[in-house]
Amino acid sequence: MEFGLLIGAALLSLVGALFHGVAGHRLYMGNINASDLEPLAKTLSLVSWHTFTIMLLVGAGTLTCVAYNPAMKLTAYPIILTNAAGAVMFLVLGLGGHRQLLRLPGLYLMGGTAVLAWLGIG
Repeated sequence: MEFGLLIGAALLSLVGALFHGVAGHRLYMGNINASDLEPLAKTLSLVSWHTFTIMLLVGAGTLTCVAYNPAMKLTAYPIILTNAAGAVMFLVLGLGGHRQLLRLPGLYLMGGTAVLAWLGIG
């Protein structure tokens, strides 16, 4: 186990959560609230947005716990898989006609978190 890599992955996830939850919220929800979407769609969009923020926070906490307690190594695998799958989703959709996704930090933050965590538990 590599403490530094796991803490790096945890910090990347935490920075992602803070950026997503604060700056991303302001930008995204500003656009959503200014749209003609139905109120329920706006509410569900808010819930979906912050569910992802929560996932990033849980990932940061889990990877920190694993860094300090290597016996918890197995708990890192769902975090790694979730981040890797998210990065692949950003990449596939970005290459498949949604180019704006390649300019957003999601691909890089999730991919970086997955790689650092994988190397950290290796």
